[in-house]
Amino acid sequence: MSLQVVVNFRVIDESDDWIVVDKPAPLIVHPANRKPEPTLLGGLEKLLSYEIQNGANLGIVTRLDRETSGIVLVAKTTAAARELGWIFERRQAHKEYHAIVIGWPEADAWECAEPIIRAGELGPSEIWVRQVVSPLGRDCKTRFQVERRFERDGRPFALVRCIPESGRMHQIRVHLVSGGFPILGDKLYSGDGSDYLDWMAHGWSEALAKRLILPRHALHASVLEIPWQGGTVGWRADLAQELEQFCDGGDIREMPDVVIWSRHD
Repeated sequence: MSLQVVVNFRVIDESDDWIVVDKPAPLIVHPANRKPEPTLLGGLEKLLSYEIQNGANLGIVTRLDRETSGIVLVAKTTAAARELGWIFERRQAHKEYHAIVIGWPEADAWECAEPIIRAGELGPSEIWVRQVVSPLGRDCKTRFQVERRFERDGRPFALVRCIPESGRMHQIRVHLVSGGFPILGDKLYSGDGSDYLDWMAHGWSEALAKRLILPRHALHASVLEIPWQGGTVGWRADLAQELEQFCDGGDIREMPDVVIWSRHD
């Protein structure tokens, strides 16, 4: 029995050095230490199989969480991966995200510079990846700008542009929830983390749907710009269809499948 996998992503741009794709949620970028599943890297390896046979060596440069959609930059060669890595280490890249948050921020624009740290470094934590704001954490800063305020079923939501000036793990999600505006559908940070533990143990359920509304967190990597070969290159990815649909009042049950795989004998 063999497993045939079709991974649905959109190529935005490509050169001899890199390929830029628009990744859907909940497609995982890189294989995890769990059960086998489709990955963005696996899909790219199939797409670029000829180049790989002729010496290409793919390297993920901008890694997104499973439930974050949008722009992913992938190096095609070891030399390009090294150069792109330096660009991000020097904070020369410009990144923008869009998030749908619960509530209406009073300010149209604000910033958060709270340090963050892994919760397990401060004390016992059931969730290894969960981050929290703490003066003992690492410095980071995010700028926010409200682009739209709207209501669904009498509840307030806002579409917020997020510009991180550092690259800490879960930085945008933690900074938004610390300001009182959790990202819609965020299992890990909308509450105390119990929704995440429930999802990990039992999968998506009607009870989770009532609490979280969306089966993915509403965060999308929309803009990436980097200096390259004496100039600047940049890419944009429109808000994921299911997030745009939510903002426009569409039926969230009609969200499209983003990863399709079928088993054949």
